[in-house]
Amino acid sequence: MTATTAALAGEPDRFSPFAHLTVQNTALYRQVMRAFVVAKEHFAVHLRPEDVHAALPGEVRPGELDGVVKALDKLVEWGNLRADPDTGRVTAVEDFYRKRFIYQLTQAGEAAEEALAGYDEALGRRGALQAIALHDIVTQLRALLVLTADDQPDPGKTHLALDALASRFAALADNARAFMGSLQRTIDLHEVEEAVFLAYKDRLIQYLERFIQDLITLGGRIAQLILELEESGRIEVLLRAAAGREAADAAPEEAEHATQEAYAHWAGRWDGLAAWFLTRNGRESQARLLRGRALGAIPQMLAVVRVLGERRAGRSDRSADFRALARWFAETSDDASRHRLWRAAFGLYPARHLTIDADSLAARVAAPVPPTTSWAAAPPLRISPQLRRTGRYERRGKPRKVEDRQERRRHLAEVAAKQAAETAAARARLVTDGTVRLSELGELDPASFGLFLQLLGDALATWRPGMRHTVATSNDGSMEIRLSALTEGPAAEIRTPSGTFRGPDHLIEIVDLTDGPTHGASDR
Repeated sequence: MTATTAALAGEPDRFSPFAHLTVQNTALYRQVMRAFVVAKEHFAVHLRPEDVHAALPGEVRPGELDGVVKALDKLVEWGNLRADPDTGRVTAVEDFYRKRFIYQLTQAGEAAEEALAGYDEALGRRGALQAIALHDIVTQLRALLVLTADDQPDPGKTHLALDALASRFAALADNARAFMGSLQRTIDLHEVEEAVFLAYKDRLIQYLERFIQDLITLGGRIAQLILELEESGRIEVLLRAAAGREAADAAPEEAEHATQEAYAHWAGRWDGLAAWFLTRNGRESQARLLRGRALGAIPQMLAVVRVLGERRAGRSDRSADFRALARWFAETSDDASRHRLWRAAFGLYPARHLTIDADSLAARVAAPVPPTTSWAAAPPLRISPQLRRTGRYERRGKPRKVEDRQERRRHLAEVAAKQAAETAAARARLVTDGTVRLSELGELDPASFGLFLQLLGDALATWRPGMRHTVATSNDGSMEIRLSALTEGPAAEIRTPSGTFRGPDHLIEIVDLTDGPTHGASDR
């Protein structure tokens, strides 16, 4: 036998520590191994059979100690445990001839338990839709934008920023994937109690709606920041700086290869991040797909609630109806009762268009007609001419008129036009002719002031310690604000119908990007 053949022949022995998963008494073996893992966590070196017997839960614990000993011996045979002679309690010569062992985990058994623990954790993980991770991604992308301002960005800071961004994004993607998987199992009512589902369905729907709203709001901002980094061309510099930092400890002869591998690794991570929030090459972004799945999960959950409500109301399927009918047939005492049950169950009673009232039913009870009576010899049945002709008593009324919704559409159009006009007026009011002081904006109406606060908040969100100037864009990309700090000066006041807004005075320039190419204050 060659070495290769011998290796292949011995290959199954490598997986013998997992043999206890495919035999009888798997639950007992798992709990025995669990007892050894817990003992190791408490720094216990070995266990005796009576220790294992006491540590087992009641539902799997054998009645006799011999059952535990047999399980331990099988685990020793499979390589999960190691048995050593127990000489600590030998007090007589006869004790040397008794089968006494102490047991401890082998390296293979410990590795198998770690693998099974990871497997159980991955399957049982429910995940989460981390809206806070979206805010962290925005913060890290803005930190990268700040680093691009330097011609030679610091490799250490760049690597830390990119590593924090990648870690946060990986956590977001993994948790979202796990959550959507657990949500689908919940919708399918797998591994979930109906009472628990009905109890937390409202909170789950609110949780989905809140995440969808955050994903819509912050997803666009993240996409815009990614485009700014890519269009400036500085992201390549940052990726190469991070790759150089990562490959700094490589051996001299492998430095170039390590740098190339590190750069390919970081470039792939960046492409994955961009594909999550940007639609490219005809493929929808993962954020859009996740939003679609989350939106689709809400009506699916409502459908599950409706199904559970029908179950609780006593509705049953056809097979349950037939089983109940068979039970009723079995409980009847004579053929006459069975005939009545048959007619009632399957509609084999006088047709609805025949004139049947209480008097005719009483007459039939008094003088029943045998089933063997021929049609010609049976008493006549009175049929209403109206029902004979139309099949129904009531006359059909006029169809409902089609409702005219022109007035409602006109009202909605007026409201939309009014809102658009107010927004346009607010934007026109805020646009400055070059750079002005914040205190020179004057009095603002509520719509203009609300838009101003949004722009000011976007600008201050990008402000970092030591900065004197910043540029930010509104969420919809229609306006741009440029804010510069002043060394000294009085406080700025902006009057509104609701009160006065006060704060440190700044130089400010607000530009409407929808009017075409914009120029900075230096160009005016």
